[in-house]
Order: sequence, then C-alpha cells, then structure tokens
Amino acid sequence: MAAVISLFGILALALILIAAAGFKIVRPYQKALIEVLGRYDKTVSSGLRWIMPFIKRMTKVDMREQVIDVPPQEVITKDNVVVTVDAVIYYEATDPVKLTYNVGNFILAITKLAQTNLRNVIGDLDLDSALTSRDIINTKLREILDDATDKWGVRVVRVEIQRIEPPLDVTEAMHRQMKAERDRRANVTEAEGEKRAAILTAEGVKESRVLEAEGQAEAIKRVAEAEKYQRLTVAEGEGQAIERVFGAIHEGDPTPDLLAIKYMEALQGVADGRATKIFLPLDTSGVLGSVAAIGELFKEASKDEANG
Repeated sequence: MAAVISLFGILALALILIAAAGFKIVRPYQKALIEVLGRYDKTVSSGLRWIMPFIKRMTKVDMREQVIDVPPQEVITKDNVVVTVDAVIYYEATDPVKLTYNVGNFILAITKLAQTNLRNVIGDLDLDSALTSRDIINTKLREILDDATDKWGVRVVRVEIQRIEPPLDVTEAMHRQMKAERDRRANVTEAEGEKRAAILTAEGVKESRVLEAEGQAEAIKRVAEAEKYQRLTVAEGEGQAIERVFGAIHEGDPTPDLLAIKYMEALQGVADGRATKIFLPLDTSGVLGSVAAIGELFKEASKDEANG
C-alpha cells in the first residue's frame, strides 16, 4: 500500500512539473506562434501563456527592427572599374507567420539578395556617379529589397552603403585629379581677386577724379557768382550815385554858364594833354554859345578894370 501511494505521489509530482513546463512568457517586443501537433493554430501577443506540453509548441518571433551587415564584395562599374562595396540593411518583421513559414533562413536569403542587386545597381553607374550617388543607390536597393521581401513578412526600413572603395591606382589618380582641380580653383580665385582689386582701384581713382572735377567746377561757379555779385553791387552803387548826382543837378537848377564850365573841365579830362583829336557830340552848339558868352563877360570885365 505504501508503495502504491509513493507511486501516485511520484506521478502527481511529474504531472505538476510537466504542467508547469507549459507556462511560457512572451516579451512585449515578441509575438508567438502556437502549433498543435505540428499545425499552425494561432498567434499570441505578449504575456504569460500556457501551452499543453507535447501537444502544442510555441515559436517566438522578435518584432523589433533588426540590422544585417552585408559582407564586402567586388562590383564592376559601367566604365569597367572594380570597386569593393558593402552595405547595411535595416528591417523589421510585419507578419510573424510569413517570416516563420515562407522562408527557411531569412538572414542568408536577404544577404544574398542584397549582394545580387547591389551588383546590378552599381553596374549601371560609372565610377564617378557611384561615388557621388550613394543616396540614389540606397533608395533603389531599399525599394528592390522591400518588394522582394514582402512575401516573407518583412519591411526593409532603409539600406546604407558603408563604403565604395576603388582600386589603389584609381584612388591615387583621383587624388591627383582632385589636387589639380583644387590648384585650378585656387588660381582662378586668386585671379578673380586681383581682377576685383584692380576694378575697385580704378573705380576709386575714377570717383576721386570725378569728385575733384566737381569740386573745381563748384569752386569756379562760386567764384563766378562772387564776381557777378561784386559787379552787380558796384554797378548798382554807380547807378545810385549817378541818380543822386543827376537829382542834385536838377534840384540845384544849374545855369548854362555853370554847365559850360563843367563841360570845359570834362574836356580837359578827356584830352588829358595827350589827345590830338577830340570828337564832340552834335548837340554842343548850346554849350559853345555859353562858352562864347562867358568869354565876352571876361572881356568886359577886363575893360572895366582898365578904365578904372
């Protein structure tokens, strides 16, 4: 009896241990596929799950973004240059059922697919385009891989070309070419700088001469205006003096005898002892008559003094 009890205890303990082994934990970034006797049953999300041992089987699939390093390989460009290329692929699972049942070794499959299409994409480009068009290569390769892996339940997030390395002799030739191009650009820049400096110097001389000429013209203009103002002022003064003299003469009511005397004084100033010919105005008969009358007066005065 004790042996039977011990046997039942052992069986119960074994059943408990087997049942406990059926508890599984699915992490938050995982999904689990449940199979019943080798046939797909359902997909479960994260949490504590129990499956019947020996009857059901659980396969966990990581749904996080993953990265695959594509090994370096030699690729021939369109202009027959052999370059070494390697890339990195970032992907994430979208359908755990397809990823588990539609492809046997996904890592190997996508690596080989990437290498094959990398040869095709770079083979359509020459060396210069391949070196300067990494974004275009990345985009084309990502589109190709994303379409090809859709049936595997995977989305290719992005593809990055890590390096495109030409042969050593081509690299040295490129370095010499870049150095020559830099020297050419430096010479062009220096020549343009000298040209610009010469232009600025010429413009400075031109502006200086223009300003100097404008200054001289302004000075001449101001001198001319000053002389004009001086002459106008003198002329106005002389005019006012003549008006005042003329007014004073009319106000004083001069006699013909006085006018004759002034006329003689004026003739003396005109002749100045050096003139040989003197032209008199046509209307001088009245003045000459006054001169003759003054002469008669001087004669009569002389006779009266003699008789006296």
